[in-house]
Amino acid sequence: MSSVFQEGLRQMWWLLAVELGGLSAASLLARYGQDVLVLESHDLPGGAAHSFQIKGYKFDSGPSLFSGLSSRGPQANPLAQVLDALGESIPCVSYDSWMVYLPEGDFLTRIGPTEFFKDLQKYAGPNAVQEWQKLLDTVLPLSTAAMALPPAAIRGDFGVLLTAAARYAPSLIRSFMKMGPQGALGATKLLRPFSEIIDSLNLKDPFIRNWLDLLCFLLSGLKADGTLAAEIVYMFAEWYKPGCVLEYPLQGSGAIVDALVRGMEKFGGRLSLGSHVQEIVVEGGRAVGVKLESGLFIRARKAVVSNASMWDTLKLLPTAERPKSYQEKVQKTAQCESFMHLHLGFDAKGIPEDLDLHHIVVNDWKAGVDAEQNVVLISIPSVVSPNLAPKGKHVLHAYTPGTEPYDLWAGLDRRSAEYKQLKAQRSEVMWKAVERAIGPGFSRDKCEVKLVGTPLTHQRFLRRNRGTYGPAIRAGEESFPGQGTPISQLYCCGDSTFPGIGVPAVAASGTIVANSLVSVDEHTRLLDAIGI
Repeated sequence: MSSVFQEGLRQMWWLLAVELGGLSAASLLARYGQDVLVLESHDLPGGAAHSFQIKGYKFDSGPSLFSGLSSRGPQANPLAQVLDALGESIPCVSYDSWMVYLPEGDFLTRIGPTEFFKDLQKYAGPNAVQEWQKLLDTVLPLSTAAMALPPAAIRGDFGVLLTAAARYAPSLIRSFMKMGPQGALGATKLLRPFSEIIDSLNLKDPFIRNWLDLLCFLLSGLKADGTLAAEIVYMFAEWYKPGCVLEYPLQGSGAIVDALVRGMEKFGGRLSLGSHVQEIVVEGGRAVGVKLESGLFIRARKAVVSNASMWDTLKLLPTAERPKSYQEKVQKTAQCESFMHLHLGFDAKGIPEDLDLHHIVVNDWKAGVDAEQNVVLISIPSVVSPNLAPKGKHVLHAYTPGTEPYDLWAGLDRRSAEYKQLKAQRSEVMWKAVERAIGPGFSRDKCEVKLVGTPLTHQRFLRRNRGTYGPAIRAGEESFPGQGTPISQLYCCGDSTFPGIGVPAVAASGTIVANSLVSVDEHTRLLDAIGI
């Protein structure tokens, strides 16, 4: 370890609290030929995207619903563009459906332009079918404009006029011309809440509005009235166009982390695990390095990049070096709530062989999709990738997505009877959802692995302030901050920065940081190399 740090004294870039955003930034900086040292507090890289193993079961710790990992070109998933730049790929299985359990009924729904109409006809009626068609007719053309400017072309200085504006102006103009005057006018709503598009189309069917709130919430942690239209329009392009598929990495979400680390190291970048940053050192208003929990000081010649949340990054700054306006803005930013997690390993005997990979349970539309204990997501990746569990077994991850109040858990001793009792109580909604999804062949008592995660788990292992999902920044009212900070040479990436929450967004944020720290010529050469 000491030799790594001694060598690190010559490094140019530093990243801390690394998740997918930080790894995207680090790997691209290495690809650009910069010297990179990544400091990871945990003993595994990847943050919320890492995988972990217990008794032969390989669990995803966080996201499990992916699309566009194999896409390439200007309209590709931002994470796929990073992987393309690194010359890395992730073996995936493709599928097009998931099970939903709604107040209206339980059914298998499929992505694509036509399949969902069958579900609407059966569970919502002809009016919902007509409204959905109206929505697709409006949103899918808008997606061309939303995807015309690749995040990989964006940088945080005036060089963006060359790498983005000038380079992609022709495609943007063609997109607007194809849409016509009315469509071009609609494109101005991409930077507004998605609810404004819904309202402008006079969509009133309860099922449609509830479904769109659910999609927005799963994407951003906010309902349609708080989700940026461009985000959901981008998702529609990936889910409701001909030939759309979902993808799951055959080695679990950890395969994404492995590919980014592999790509970074291939270009000379270094990763140091178990290296907890205690403080960002500031001298003369400039971030000049970091101090580790061990007491070791590491000097950065050019920049410090933090992938910690905005609240955790603020805490890493010395009190005297926190600009008042910056501190007040961070402290006033609303937070999404945290998570409950349930990780299970169990025997496949007696379990239906046609079990689906993904399941979404909504208990009550009236309560709202953002109500606590209301929505449960379930992933059983061993149904498509049996190697993630011992032979004849299944691995399962269920969670309540960003709806678990931290205040219920604040101050509890994780070893106390009170904590254990609350875990049992608050995990019951997930157990019931799992039993509903798998059926009578499933038994809690027969699970070989039972792990319950709480907001305190999120706070402890992911170093997340209050275990939060991320900032609850409402579209139309405020916007995600950029990657720069008031502290010279201190940059941020991840879900506390533009474009926001979600795997594609955090990969884009890391890309923007990397682009901003190299010359326009270097940036342009990279865009040429990956064909965008």
